[in-house]
Amino acid sequence: MNRDLGHTGEAVAAKYYLQRGYLLLNHNYRTRMGELDLILYKDDCLVFAEVKTRTRSDYGRPAEAVDARKQHRLIAAARFYLKRSPYADARIRFDVVEVMPARGGWQVHCIPNAFSC
Repeated sequence: MNRDLGHTGEAVAAKYYLQRGYLLLNHNYRTRMGELDLILYKDDCLVFAEVKTRTRSDYGRPAEAVDARKQHRLIAAARFYLKRSPYADARIRFDVVEVMPARGGWQVHCIPNAFSC
């Protein structure tokens, strides 16, 4: 995937959350287990959002790319983050956000609690 497309999708997803009152804590948080696209906070809940951006759906929904292996890596990265975070006592959830082009803009489909640990 084009790196610029991925960054655009993450920016669109971040805006989606910000418009709903979330606080963006981190963007592209890197660990040796992998990267967390967006880390957000609202109402005592820490949200780890995996953003999948696609220009077409020829190969299925973007969220289908977040398979069990990817989920395991995201959970491990989130645990790493939580050990170093002042939000360690908050509830957590894992969202998958699909971003695809739509008439003159972007369509965002957020799947809250897409998986759990």
